[in-house]
Amino acid sequence: MHVALDAMGGDRGSRILVQGAAAAAETGEVEISLVGAEDVLRQDINALSLAPDVVSRLHIVHASEVVEMCDNPVNAIRKKKDSSVLVAFHLVKDGKACAAISAGNSGATMAAGIRTLGRLEGVSRPGITSIFPTLKKPVVLMDIGANVDCKPHHLLQFAVMASAYSQIMGSKNPRVGLLTIGEEAGKGNSLVKETWPLLKQSSLNFIGNVEGRDVFRGDVDVIICDGFVGNICLKMSEGFAEAAMTMMRDEIKSTLLTRIGGLLVYPAFKSFRKRVNYEQYGGAPLLGVNGIGIVCHGKSSAEAIKNALLQGAAMAKGNMTGIIQKSLAANNGARGAEV
Repeated sequence: MHVALDAMGGDRGSRILVQGAAAAAETGEVEISLVGAEDVLRQDINALSLAPDVVSRLHIVHASEVVEMCDNPVNAIRKKKDSSVLVAFHLVKDGKACAAISAGNSGATMAAGIRTLGRLEGVSRPGITSIFPTLKKPVVLMDIGANVDCKPHHLLQFAVMASAYSQIMGSKNPRVGLLTIGEEAGKGNSLVKETWPLLKQSSLNFIGNVEGRDVFRGDVDVIICDGFVGNICLKMSEGFAEAAMTMMRDEIKSTLLTRIGGLLVYPAFKSFRKRVNYEQYGGAPLLGVNGIGIVCHGKSSAEAIKNALLQGAAMAKGNMTGIIQKSLAANNGARGAEV
């Protein structure tokens, strides 16, 4: 599988991205096109002292421009025709890569994906999904910020696409829940109330409403909401995970007795940290475009980039777009050109 990486995006510089690409290449599962300034990327590769077989799986594709984090996403994609993120998506469009990955400007990544690959037939608004750790197994949440003002058929489409992604993640018949303020069908705002019957009438395995406290229980495989609610849920969860780790660390260091106890529970503490670390999931898939794109955190580590590259290859291997198209066809109510 051949994956394209926007090697100039992100907050931590190209060296970290190339390290992640090298780690993915070492698995032997993927080849990577590193898209960006050729001289910079060549130096990054040489500085890592990689084995020849790993170097052979890294291919540099030159791009003369970079979309900065401070750039207006739409304007940047229009003006910077040779930007690394746009070139990465063109590799997917031209069949030279099965997926495009970027840790750069997330708005520009989404705009580049839509502009280059186009929407899947019947999809009004592509969206971004994320994976949350739970008490049982990871849950897929969509949308997490791409669409803050939605209509009922948008949420139905999110459910179709997120269910397809959940299948790629291993769920045979994903259980879908609608995020709102009460379990009863009549609870929520007008958007939720109007979406509920659409999900109920669909071919999806819709189990009803779920509340915020249910997100981490793991009783559902997919949770649907608009991007406004989803982004708050995502950022609050990230903030809580960081705060919980810090508070646990402070408590362990507070007395001699807790320090001694900390040594005994260190393996469990380390395991918990890994369990709540978003980096193990790679990135957030952009669903609804006619191809595969993944949006990574701007501060992604090499490990996160490695996992995102492998994630993109797995989505392509699992025929993600084909599953979404099939599910859209099975749910005629999800299809529509209205934006």
